Amino acid sequence: MRTHHDLSARNIESRSTRLVEALSAADASVRLRAALESGTAADPAAVTALVDRCAVEPDFFVLDMLTWALCRLPAEVTVPRLLAELGSDVMQARSQALHTLSKIGDPIAWPEVSAMLHDEHDEVARSAWRAADALVPSGSESGLAAALGAELGRGDHDLQLSLGRALAALDEAAVPVLHAAMNSSDPRVRAHAEATERIRVDPDSAFVLSVESAKHVAALGADWIRE
Repeated sequence: MRTHHDLSARNIESRSTRLVEALSAADASVRLRAALESGTAADPAAVTALVDRCAVEPDFFVLDMLTWALCRLPAEVTVPRLLAELGSDVMQARSQALHTLSKIGDPIAWPEVSAMLHDEHDEVARSAWRAADALVPSGSESGLAAALGAELGRGDHDLQLSLGRALAALDEAAVPVLHAAMNSSDPRVRAHAEATERIRVDPDSAFVLSVESAKHVAALGADWIRE
């Protein structure tokens, strides 16, 4: 004889199976609808299916909906699962977990997020910078600025813009780090710091290299400058 508990467990398992199947459908519109319906229902039992899909979902809009659906769930359900995902071997899994943690905004995630600021994969590091800005505890801004400053000069224009924005968001806490970097012997670091300081002072200004810095970098034969 089936008990009420048995029936409830079977129903939960059935819903989970249907969600996994819908999130794995070939049609992106089906996956998008599944994520939307999951977020609307806000069923904590869906957390594993949603997090697992974040690691492999190729469509930006579906990813965005998956993040929204996860943010609809209780933080005590999602945050531990997302923190565990930070140890994944899959780059997208780590990056999306960081992105979702930044949206949830639970300060308990700060230690793990701050440990990923120098990840070797650009997309993971970019997500960590943004998440760190969102989660940094009051009084720790200078330490975060120093850690972000160590990444100045890294990557292409788009990655440098992301780091520049992360530093600029720290405002006064970033000033000593940026001023020190402007005197770096590395022209890439100097150029990045100068461009970041400009957008810190004037967020509406363009993120571009100064003429002098551009000449120094061009003299190195670098191909990383993009207008």
